[in-house]
Amino acid sequence: MTDSALRALADRFGTPLYVFDDRALVQRVRYLREALPARVGICFAIKANPFVLPALEPLVDRLEVCSPGEYRICRALGLPHSKIVVSGVHKDIQTVSSAVSERQAPAAVTIESVSQLDLVLHQAATHSARVPVLLRLTSGNQFGMGRDDVKAAVTRLRHNGRVRLAGLQFFSGTQKNSLKRLARELRGLDAFIQELEQDCGWRVPELEFGPGFPISYFAHDDFDEKEFLAEFSALIEGMSFQGHIMLELGRSLTASCGTYLTRVVDAKVNAGQRYAIVDGGMHQLVYFGQSMAMKQPCCHLLGADDENAAPADEELWNICGSLCTVNDILAKQLPLSGLEQGSILAFENAGAYCMTEGISLFLSRDLPRVIMVDGHGAPTLVRDGLRTDILNTPLFPIR
Repeated sequence: MTDSALRALADRFGTPLYVFDDRALVQRVRYLREALPARVGICFAIKANPFVLPALEPLVDRLEVCSPGEYRICRALGLPHSKIVVSGVHKDIQTVSSAVSERQAPAAVTIESVSQLDLVLHQAATHSARVPVLLRLTSGNQFGMGRDDVKAAVTRLRHNGRVRLAGLQFFSGTQKNSLKRLARELRGLDAFIQELEQDCGWRVPELEFGPGFPISYFAHDDFDEKEFLAEFSALIEGMSFQGHIMLELGRSLTASCGTYLTRVVDAKVNAGQRYAIVDGGMHQLVYFGQSMAMKQPCCHLLGADDENAAPADEELWNICGSLCTVNDILAKQLPLSGLEQGSILAFENAGAYCMTEGISLFLSRDLPRVIMVDGHGAPTLVRDGLRTDILNTPLFPIR
């Protein structure tokens, strides 16, 4: 979006403000579709940004939910139940019951443990349903099941009329820019899929794989995404497994569609250092690894109203948020020209996690408004500003 369009939104809706652009989502999905092999589908992990669901759902093949709340969001929006993958290391009875009792079956329910399998089987029998399941293979952490448990589940389920073995799921992390690591993972999955067929007689129909594609969040990141995706696609094409592959993506889909706007409310010099205090902060803007203060984020001042004015010299500014903690630093020694009280900073690539992952309840600051801009450039308020002091106030007053 142009600076003038962003400034108009900041003036109309106030700051701090999240702005998500439908047009960037369409372009991003199209780019990934063209870069990846034809047999690869796209599943959106909605934890990355639930606010873009109405715009993004028609563009992707599936939606991954990892909590009861995320499941309720999809149902409240009336999204197709057949596209929902009910995932998560902790599944409660109510969510599983709701998922399997719908007239339209979900795309799948993931199985992360023997007890989750028992839960799904029980609910399927209770509701006389047939449930598609994905068996999640662990990558060596608390998620999923070990190889022996996956094999035991296959043996147990192959002839069970209450489930359909839809495939295998594997996810090992995020921001993975190592093709060697991805190659090792895909080779290991390839071998295990063959092992399942040899030992259990099950030919895996689908692999849902979370590649954790990286995003360049910082100004000096050196990452050639086009080459990276070409090499990753070659790895996919080189697999012995020729079934369907569903890539679970989150930040890779949505990061580039978002801009975070925050206004300078104070500017000062302490001990020779320039500090700009903004009305946002680290509770509302989260980049991978909490490393904003150690690297330069992609950020700029919105252009001045007078485009004919002579440019001011660049100065180094420390950008600090409104929280009363020395940790609330969004950028250190950021070179900016013309910063003053009232200036608006635009942080790019803020379309994933920022609006939900921050420590939003800390110090009871209000949550920002969220704006969606449609394909015609028209903005819609999709979440109003929310007070958090209500959540932090005890139920009973102290007497």
